[in-house]
Amino acid sequence: MPNQIGQIIGIAKRQAKRAKMETLSHTHVSCEYGLEGDFRGKPGPRQFSILTEEGWQLACEELSQDIHWTVRRANLFIKGLDLKQSVGNRLIIGDLILEITDELDPCSRMEEQVIGLRKALIEDWRGGVLCRVINGGAIKIDDRITLE
Repeated sequence: MPNQIGQIIGIAKRQAKRAKMETLSHTHVSCEYGLEGDFRGKPGPRQFSILTEEGWQLACEELSQDIHWTVRRANLFIKGLDLKQSVGNRLIIGDLILEITDELDPCSRMEEQVIGLRKALIEDWRGGVLCRVINGGAIKIDDRITLE
């Protein structure tokens, strides 16, 4: 399968477990800390999370609501890539290399925020993917992202 090309349309972090998401225009991602300033960035398979615009829009349509993507609490919001069944693949953004480690299953926090959201995200990997950082780098809104 040829490489797919997408684009970063959102970046966000949170400083603590239930903290409000803070959107960013650019940041740095490292193997040691994940997304700079994000509380979940310790090394491991759940270091970084990515949500696709396409999956999020399907979930919002199912709920007949326009919900801001940060409600999902993911680090990156991207468009143009199909991440279903992509475990083991790599995402390249400039120098940054991420390895997709798992599907990001929606938790009960989704239901606390919007009734029905957890169920709407379960289908077809709409909830996104989890990644580990292989090589750090700087990222910004509108950066190109390649799925290998």
